[in-house]
Amino acid sequence: MTGNHKNTSITRRRALAVSGGTVAAGGLAVAGFQSAFADTTDTTSADADATASAGSTSSECMTLMTSVTEGPYYLDGALVRKDITEGKAGVPLTLRLTVVDATDGCTPVKGAAVEIWHCDAWGYYSGYTTANPGGSAPAESEEGDSANDQTYLRGYQIANANGVVKFETIFPGWYTPRTCHIHVKVHTVGEKEDGTYEGGKVNYTGQLFFADDIAEEIFTLDPYSKHTGSYTVLADDMVYDGGGAASGLLTLKAVHKKDPSKGYKGSLTLGIDPDAESTGAGSGGGGTPPSGAPTGTPPSDAPSDSASPSASASS
Repeated sequence: MTGNHKNTSITRRRALAVSGGTVAAGGLAVAGFQSAFADTTDTTSADADATASAGSTSSECMTLMTSVTEGPYYLDGALVRKDITEGKAGVPLTLRLTVVDATDGCTPVKGAAVEIWHCDAWGYYSGYTTANPGGSAPAESEEGDSANDQTYLRGYQIANANGVVKFETIFPGWYTPRTCHIHVKVHTVGEKEDGTYEGGKVNYTGQLFFADDIAEEIFTLDPYSKHTGSYTVLADDMVYDGGGAASGLLTLKAVHKKDPSKGYKGSLTLGIDPDAESTGAGSGGGGTPPSGAPTGTPPSDAPSDSASPSASASS
């Protein structure tokens, strides 16, 4: 899968670099699921709490493919905030991403704006809450939470001096025909304005993935278990190409090894070329959103973090 960059003069420098290893199973896989997916080879034991220093990434920096599709559920104007849950129910996920310059020894990219968005526990995206996630799931409105239907599970964080951003969210659910995933964009040379991030350019558009065994166990828990149907494993996904961490597979560490409902910590290092530009039109699909989907900035009453983005990123 290759991306579509406007600048075509430099091939090597447009690489995505990812370090930090593959997913740590944490001893939590359900026995039946382990048996059903015995051929899965993307999972190894690794520590999710790799340091964010430039020294730790420089020796591990790899050059990889460029962007994949942004998918059909992107919305402009996500808010700059650390906690993007807005009260959405699900298994807690702390996501730590480190942005480095793959063209300059994997040095941290201070001030990069990392944007993520993903579906809720039943497969619904904010702004597209009438889109059928496939299988059998309650209507999004039945969850009874206080989340704003146009902004939940979307947000930006601004990278600190170590290139690190940190999000508080929930483990995503799934929708047909995709595997469990989180969308991500890395922006540079823009600025925070009116609670969101304006201007600049997108250097990378990608997706983050979860090992099958961990995802399947999470989906046996409430509220995920109320969405039933055929889940797409990594090997059958239209976007994930089997490259492990090199293709966006997160390193995961359970907060409590014997109780997955307590949550996970996920980490990955993203190497970008600050001179490149990504259109978000990379390979892969992701379903078709309903007609009349909203665009533009969030509503004026949308929740936001009170802490500054730079302070949140360093925590």
